Amino acid sequence: MSAIKFSARKISDAANTTSQCAVLPLFSDGKLPGAVAALDKASGGSIKAALALGDFEAKRGQTTTLPGAGKAKRLLLVGCGEKKKFDRTGAREVANVIYSGLNGTSAKDALLLTDHLKINDADEQWFLEMLARALQSSAYRYTETVSTPKPAFKLSRVVVSTESKAVAQRALDQGAATGLGVNTARNLANLPGNICTPGYLAQQARKLGRGNNKLSVQILEEKKMRELGMHSLLSVTAGTEEPAKLIVMNYAGGKKGDKPYVLVGKGITFDSGGISLKPGAKMDEMKYDMGGAASVFGTLHAITEMALPLNVIAVVAAAENMPSGKATKPGDVVTSMAGKTIEVLNTDAEGRLVLCDALTYVERFKPAAVIDIATLTGACVVALGAHATGLYANTDKLAEQLIEAGVESHDRAWRMPLWDEYSKQLKSNFADLANIGGPGGGSVTAACFLKEFAEAYDWAHLDIAGTAWDSTPKGATGRPVSMLTRYLMGRAGK
Repeated sequence: MSAIKFSARKISDAANTTSQCAVLPLFSDGKLPGAVAALDKASGGSIKAALALGDFEAKRGQTTTLPGAGKAKRLLLVGCGEKKKFDRTGAREVANVIYSGLNGTSAKDALLLTDHLKINDADEQWFLEMLARALQSSAYRYTETVSTPKPAFKLSRVVVSTESKAVAQRALDQGAATGLGVNTARNLANLPGNICTPGYLAQQARKLGRGNNKLSVQILEEKKMRELGMHSLLSVTAGTEEPAKLIVMNYAGGKKGDKPYVLVGKGITFDSGGISLKPGAKMDEMKYDMGGAASVFGTLHAITEMALPLNVIAVVAAAENMPSGKATKPGDVVTSMAGKTIEVLNTDAEGRLVLCDALTYVERFKPAAVIDIATLTGACVVALGAHATGLYANTDKLAEQLIEAGVESHDRAWRMPLWDEYSKQLKSNFADLANIGGPGGGSVTAACFLKEFAEAYDWAHLDIAGTAWDSTPKGATGRPVSMLTRYLMGRAGK
């Protein structure tokens, strides 16, 4: 995957600054900021001419490319609309059209003259972080299993004009790192299930840890899981020939003794539904059932790039869910690592069966907080669609921190209830609890099931079934890497 290098500089003479493309965001009032006016003069008034002709009115989202001026080989004019209405929504739209405009050229480097932009509800630091993240994540192309992939984004270097170089550079670096994390998650989730197996995820964890003395990796095999009593997790993998893996990645960026923040990712690399077989239509998309695991890898990639000063432990419960003569059957009863027995009423409710043992396992780390991320329920898609991640938490503080991180990163979540009334739906005549709670409130009862195994610490559950991938066009989104990264940056004081 290509990575863009971002740098912040004070540009005093835009016309004499070499670039293959100078990007000039303009408001619709027709006024040209100093740097843009200098380029207009160098071009013989081509920018003013485009505005006067009405070919470019600087409406929000509008772009046009002009021949070069001074030492800039081409000019990309980007419309920002009315200055008084330029807010975060407008800024995000502008970032996207900057990408589209640059992608339509062969420019390998660009100069962004954005220091005159004022956002009504955000500062320059927010804008530059968002811009770097948007450009970096937009550079992603899937190449692994296609003979002729989509043309690569040619841009490799971006210089941003700013007065506050140090602050701006930090924001650009953080945004670029988050974008790389998003792309890591997308690429893992997009891989087909015959390549991205539990063993492959274990290899990727070792690869991520290679050469990083702050990141150590441990892989627990099925034998060790059996010794630990993880029979709930192992019940999911009973029908497949692919061995399950419990992947533990320990990032020690903080002080020794500081409590770690723990991320737990559901890593079902293919979910057939098991004996409770899914319908054939769209079953190919069940390669995305490891979207939670992918987001954990992506978040860890982002925070290691930033070298965040805090301790983070990432745990991935990786397995396949397949039907065979050895597969777990509806009505079987298994014993979790916590000692609670579970009646498996539906083998397609398998994510909670792997997560519950992982949630018990992470108690040993004495965590500051635990967040599990999972493509857990179709019911969450029905409730929230593709826009919001379902958020459940056993403490208000943790829920509020995640919601705030989602708003800041525009990777948003909506808090859902965890009332005891829903937990009653999980009662079983033959075990301590059942793995499904009936047709009503499916996402809520799934979260209530997990809550039973997360009583020892502050815990949140993110149901990303609606946000981890798109069906049209098909592909992983990389969510909620941006939210999780922003949350951890907040905990690190960044």
